Amino acid sequence: MRKIINLNEGWKFSKGVNSPVSSADAENVNLPHSWNATDGQDGGNDYFRGTCLYTKRIAKADLPASDRYYIEIRGANSSADLYIDGKALAHHDGGYSTWRVDITDALEGESEIAIAVDNAPNETVYPQMADFTFYGGLYRDVNIVCVSNAHFDLDYYGGSGIMVTPTVKGEGADVEIEVFITNKCDKDEIEYTICDKDGGVVAQAKTADNKVTLSIDKVTLWNGRKNPYLYTAKATLVCDGKEIDEVSTRFGCRTFEIDPERGFILNGEEYPLRGVSRHQDRLGIGNALLPEHHREDMDLICEMGATTIRLAHYQHDQYFYDLCDERGLVIWAEIPYISKHLPTARENTISQMKELIVQNYNHPSIVVWGLSNEITMSGATPDLIENHNILNDLCHEMDKTRLTTMACVSMCSMDEPYVQIPDVVSYNHYFGWYGGDTTMNGPWFDKFHAKYPNKPIGVSEYGCEALNWHTSNPVQGDYTEEYQAFYHEELIKQLFSRKYIWATHVWNMFDFGADARAEGGENGQNHKGLITMDRKYKKDSFYAYKAWLSDEPFVHLCGKRYVDRVEDVTKVTVYSNLPEVELFVNGESLGKKTSDVHFFYFDVPNVGESTLVAVAGEYKDEGKIRKVDTMNEDYILKEKGAILNWFDVEAPEGRFSLNDKVSDILSTFRGKLWFAKIGLKMKKALSQSGDGKKNSAAGFEIGDGVMQMLGGFTVLRLTSMIGMMNISFTKEELLKMNKQLNRIRKPKNKKK
Repeated sequence: MRKIINLNEGWKFSKGVNSPVSSADAENVNLPHSWNATDGQDGGNDYFRGTCLYTKRIAKADLPASDRYYIEIRGANSSADLYIDGKALAHHDGGYSTWRVDITDALEGESEIAIAVDNAPNETVYPQMADFTFYGGLYRDVNIVCVSNAHFDLDYYGGSGIMVTPTVKGEGADVEIEVFITNKCDKDEIEYTICDKDGGVVAQAKTADNKVTLSIDKVTLWNGRKNPYLYTAKATLVCDGKEIDEVSTRFGCRTFEIDPERGFILNGEEYPLRGVSRHQDRLGIGNALLPEHHREDMDLICEMGATTIRLAHYQHDQYFYDLCDERGLVIWAEIPYISKHLPTARENTISQMKELIVQNYNHPSIVVWGLSNEITMSGATPDLIENHNILNDLCHEMDKTRLTTMACVSMCSMDEPYVQIPDVVSYNHYFGWYGGDTTMNGPWFDKFHAKYPNKPIGVSEYGCEALNWHTSNPVQGDYTEEYQAFYHEELIKQLFSRKYIWATHVWNMFDFGADARAEGGENGQNHKGLITMDRKYKKDSFYAYKAWLSDEPFVHLCGKRYVDRVEDVTKVTVYSNLPEVELFVNGESLGKKTSDVHFFYFDVPNVGESTLVAVAGEYKDEGKIRKVDTMNEDYILKEKGAILNWFDVEAPEGRFSLNDKVSDILSTFRGKLWFAKIGLKMKKALSQSGDGKKNSAAGFEIGDGVMQMLGGFTVLRLTSMIGMMNISFTKEELLKMNKQLNRIRKPKNKKK
C-alpha cells in the first residue's frame, strides 16, 4: 500500500542561487517557507524576485521499500526546477498547485534533492501583474509518495487518481466513481466503497472496471452551512488477492443552479450567497501557512456568518478546500489569469486551469470555475477573447457539473462581448471608494439586470480601506474605520436587498500583502480587509456583516479605538442581529432603539469621560469616549514617508487645493484645464518608466479608465498612490500644484 513521507524538516536555503548547488552560507529552514515573508509586506515594491535554492539529503534506505517513489510539491511559487544529485528531472510553471515527479530511477543510496524556485518576472507564467505580493518559496508541504508499480495515477496534473460525480435522484443518489490507474495488470480488480460520515458502508462493489456507479438509497444532501454532510468514496487496487494501493476522497451530494432572477439555489431552495474573498497570506509569514492558520481563517469567516468565499486569485491549499467542504461554504475557485493579458502565456492559463479542476473536482463546496480577474484592464483584444473561449470550453469539457464565471473590472462595459463568455458573471465595483459614491452601486446592477435579464450577475469585489484612523465626519478616501463602516452599511443595504444578485464577495476578508502599495500610512498592504492582516483586530465593518448574516446573538459597540472626541454631542453606532438595542452612558439609559437593518444610531452627550454600554437582550458590549478640546493627532492619517500630509496643505475657503477630489476639480472648466495640463504630464510620466518601457502600478497599466476610476481620491492622495508606480513628486512640485489649484474657485455648492 502507498505510504506518504513528509519532507518538511531540515532543508538548506540559498537565496539568489540558480544552480542545483547550495551556497556556503545556506540557511537552515523548515517548510513551509517563503523568502518574502518580510520584504513582501513592508512597501517600496522592492521585495526580492529571483531564484532561490532549497536542498535536502535523503537516504533511500530510510524510505519504505517500494517500486516507485514520487516527490510531491504542493506549492512552489512561481516556477521551479527539480534536481536529484545535480541532474535536472522536471520543470513546473504555476505557483499555487500540486505537482509530482517520479524520482525512482534517480535515487541512489543517498541523494540530494534540489528545488530551484523562481518568482522573477516571466511573460509566460501567471500572475505577473496584480495588486498582491507574489511570495517566492516552497510554501506548502513537500512529500515522498511511495507506491507499487501498479498504482492510482500520480502523473496527471497533480490529481488524486479518483473522480466522484454524484447525481441526486429523488430521495437517493447515483454516484459515479472513476479511477485512473498506472501500469494496471489484467488480473487487477478495484474494490469500491462508499461510507457515510460515521464510517458505515452504504454501497460497495468489486470489479475490474475503472468506472462504476453506486447508489445511495436515502441520501443526506450536502446543504451548505445548514448541513455540510460528507460521504467518503474509497477505491482499493487488488492484484492476485493482495491490496496494493488505495485512494479515498470525500464528496457531497447536492444540486445547485444559478437563476438570473432568484440568485443561487441549493438543493431546490434559494440560498443567498453573501460572503467574502480571501487571500491566503499572513503578516510576517507570507504564504507559508500552517493548518492552524487556515483553521483560524475559516473560524473567523464562519463567525461572520458568510455563506460563500471567493478564493482569490489562485488555487488555494487543499486543506482549506477541505475546510470549506466541512463547514459548508460555497466556493468560487479560480486561476491567476489577472490584470494583464499575456499573449505569450496562453498555455499557462490552460495548464493552471487543468490543475485547478483535476485537483479540486471532488470538492462539493466548489460551484464555479473562475476564468480570469480584471483581465480587460488594457482592453479586450482578439487574443484575449480567444483565450477566454478556450478556457470556458475546457472547463465545460472537463467538468459537466459546474458553471464558469469571471470577475470584470469596473470600467469594462456591460455591453462588451467578452462579458457574455462565461455562464455567469460578476463585477468588481468600488463606487464610493475609487470613484463615484456609494449610491451608485445598486442602480448599476439594476441597469445590468434590466439590459441582460437572462445573465446572472454578481459582485466579485467591493470594499474600501481602513486603518487605525478616526473621525466623526468620515469622507470617501480618508482611510478611517468610520468611513469603512459607513461604506459597508450602505453596500449591505443595497446589495443584500437585490435577490437577483447571485453572489456578493467583499474585498477582502483580511488585509493582505501588496508590497507596491503606499497608502493609508502603512505601506506594503492592501487594507480593505474586514480584519487586520495579523488576524488580531476585527474592524467595525466585520460586525456590520455579522449583524446581517450570523444567527449567533451578539451586540457590538462601534468606535472603541476612537475615544477622544471634540464635539459636544457625538454619534455612536451599534450593530446587532437582535431587534432592539439600549445604550447606557455612565449607567444612565439613552433609550431603546429598533432597526430593521441591524444598525442602531445614538446621539450621545460628550462630557468628560463616559463609559458606554450597549445592551441587546442578555448581550452587552462596552467602550469609552472622552471630551477633548482638539483632535487627537494619533487619529489623523499620516503617510509613511510622505512629502506632505493633508493638514500641511494651504486650502483657502472657496478655492481648490490638493485636498480636493479629482472628480470635483474636473467638474469645473478651469479644473479641467488644470488637470489637462498637470494630469497629462502625470499620465505621461506614469506611462513611461526610466527605461522607456510602459510602467504600471501594482500591475495596473495606467489608462483613461483607471484615471477616471481614481476620481474619488484627492489630488494629494493620488500623488501618494503614484508612489506605487515609482513616480515621486518633490515638496516644491506639490506646493506649486497647490498654488495653481488655489487660484481656481469652487462652485458654490462645492464649498466646504
